[in-house]
Amino acid sequence: MRDLAERALDAASAAGADFADCRVVARTVENIVVKNGAVSTVATSDDEGIGVRVLAAGCWGYAATDELDAQHIEEAARRAVHIARASARVNNKPVRLAPHPARTGEYRTPVQRDPFTVSLGDKLQLLMSTDEAMGRVGGVTVRECSLEFVREERFFASTEGSRLAQTIIESGGGMDVTATAENEFQMRSFPNSFGRHQLCAGWEAIEGFDLPGNAERIAEEAAALLTADLCPEGVMTVILDGTQAALQVHESCGHPTELDRVLGHEAAYAGTSFLVPELLGSFRYGSDSVTMTADATRPTGLGTFGWDDEGTPAQRTLLVDRGLFTGYLTSRETAAVIGQESNGTMRGDGWSRLPIIRMTNINLEPGESSLEEMIAGTEHGVYLETNRSWSIDDVRLNFQFGTQNGWEIVDGKRTRLVRNAVYSGRTPEFWGSCDAVAGPDEWRMYGVVNCGKGQPSQLMHVGHGAAPCRFRNVRVEPAR
Repeated sequence: MRDLAERALDAASAAGADFADCRVVARTVENIVVKNGAVSTVATSDDEGIGVRVLAAGCWGYAATDELDAQHIEEAARRAVHIARASARVNNKPVRLAPHPARTGEYRTPVQRDPFTVSLGDKLQLLMSTDEAMGRVGGVTVRECSLEFVREERFFASTEGSRLAQTIIESGGGMDVTATAENEFQMRSFPNSFGRHQLCAGWEAIEGFDLPGNAERIAEEAAALLTADLCPEGVMTVILDGTQAALQVHESCGHPTELDRVLGHEAAYAGTSFLVPELLGSFRYGSDSVTMTADATRPTGLGTFGWDDEGTPAQRTLLVDRGLFTGYLTSRETAAVIGQESNGTMRGDGWSRLPIIRMTNINLEPGESSLEEMIAGTEHGVYLETNRSWSIDDVRLNFQFGTQNGWEIVDGKRTRLVRNAVYSGRTPEFWGSCDAVAGPDEWRMYGVVNCGKGQPSQLMHVGHGAAPCRFRNVRVEPAR
């Protein structure tokens, strides 16, 4: 990988690039799916290539190739320079980069057991046991469980002197179970919505999920939802479980703190942001109970690495400090606009895509409460689990979320199961109404594997640490 990178940088410099960096990426993905007692997917894919990014005449150029011989690598480097110069014809504001010292080093995801050394037989046995447990429950009509493993080797090099090697390992899995009646269907997922939870970890993560041990319970909840009462309607207290809190953080804090959205560099796919620079350091985003961080150093997070795709080290940044909006996700280019240094959030989807600002691990930091304390302190409300649907406007201000599971709370006790719950609000008012977050014992890292951004579209794996949390005076209603 080092030799390929050196050749790309030499060719870019010879073609007239003022700056160049490149990433050589080799990625292996294994996916296994069992559906209704039968193996439906066993697949392994491999992908390898190099992407070259250059600055020439004050503009970016990017080109990539999966043909890793001298001729094609040099052609890609020259093409990147040509693209940059063509862009300069219509650009009157040259790119300026924040300072960036050269770095060298190696990083590897800490794992106890490499998932690629676990036999296919053992993986299938776990999924078959999970499927069998789901199948014991009456009313269940569709059962699906899966495992996914990723190994990605990256080598980054720049004309500034950085040389960085990384190996990232991911392990994920989960289940979806659907129960149906004559005029109703309900789904439950575990350990996260839409059937998969993923971490930067080894096989030990899968063992920790205990899919077979949770399968019958999840299936029973899906079947019970078929006859559950509709969610009550009104303004009431809402308690979110950790998985739903993680998605709330993703949509209403992670995306709006991406500085490229704020500056208008990115808008077409998922909108811009209400968190404009004039609000930095003074805007009340939430209550004193709300502290959020971008932390690429947290163990097991899907946004955990050694360096981002500009060679900036992984780090922890305060986005919201006890309710006050204090930080953005930045790149070298966007950080320079606001007079800062990059906090290391530039990542590309493989070798073929230009790196853009992406979430790392965007976390709601733990508080001092617990789920049981929150329930006990609630006169009337609902406890909501596992996302079912989401909608948020194009500045990340107004939102509506639906959940798979709900429990009504009356006089401090969890009472009846309710279905089709939907809650809505405006981001600052909603986080401003947060009066409790569970502590470290209930805080977990969750993985999102389908975060879309950019054109051409890029899918990124990102992490969110969260725990159950409580919000007062929230609008709740059943899905219509």
